[in-house]
Amino acid sequence: MAAAPTLFISDLHLSPDRPELVAAFHALLRGPARGAAALYAIGDLFDAWLGDDQLREPLPAAVAAAFAELEASGTLIYLQRGNRDFLLGERFAQASRATLLADAVVHDVQGTPTLITHGDELCTDDVDYQRFRAYWQDPVHRQRLLAMPYVVRRGIATLFRFASRRATAAKSEVIMDVNEAAVADAFRAHRVARMIHGHTHRPARHELVVDGRRCERFVLADWFRAASYLRVDAAGVGAQDFAPD
Repeated sequence: MAAAPTLFISDLHLSPDRPELVAAFHALLRGPARGAAALYAIGDLFDAWLGDDQLREPLPAAVAAAFAELEASGTLIYLQRGNRDFLLGERFAQASRATLLADAVVHDVQGTPTLITHGDELCTDDVDYQRFRAYWQDPVHRQRLLAMPYVVRRGIATLFRFASRRATAAKSEVIMDVNEAAVADAFRAHRVARMIHGHTHRPARHELVVDGRRCERFVLADWFRAASYLRVDAAGVGAQDFAPD
């Protein structure tokens, strides 16, 4: 009997404003993810995450419940933070019966050591964003933000999204993509030959040679237009579009 596959998703940006994608998420967990060895959601699961007290809202509570139900069926759940949900915490992970991962981890995926990361740290040419990221990586700054009233955090999140849209519109496509030297450094630092990440919204498989080693980098698709996931099994690695019934 073939081993159960491992699935990866990223950049869903779930929001009440996109009910069709929320529905697709739940269909994925009831369908292709059921029976998988593991499901990795590696960043920007939500369009904005204001802190784990956001679980009081219907959409996040339903997402956590769906994860928990999937985990109870035998599928391991792994979560990583993205740039939109960098405040995701242990309370949400516990409600989801999930393991909250560090920003970059190496896991054995179907027999291959694989670097798993959201991917934003690889976009080193985007200097302004890297300053923003470094600021919010500081636990002191995170705690100060989380100590603010929920309604204040919601207003700040709205400002962040507005500023992000303006900044993105003004930047070149090259700046917002990964830096090839940063990618090579990541392969060296983690001593792997396979990487899976999201963030850039440029789904593809890239081949490269690092210090004489053949490496491959898989970039996950976002869910702005359609639902999809990356499937890893004994036959290889491939992107799968998903259209719920």
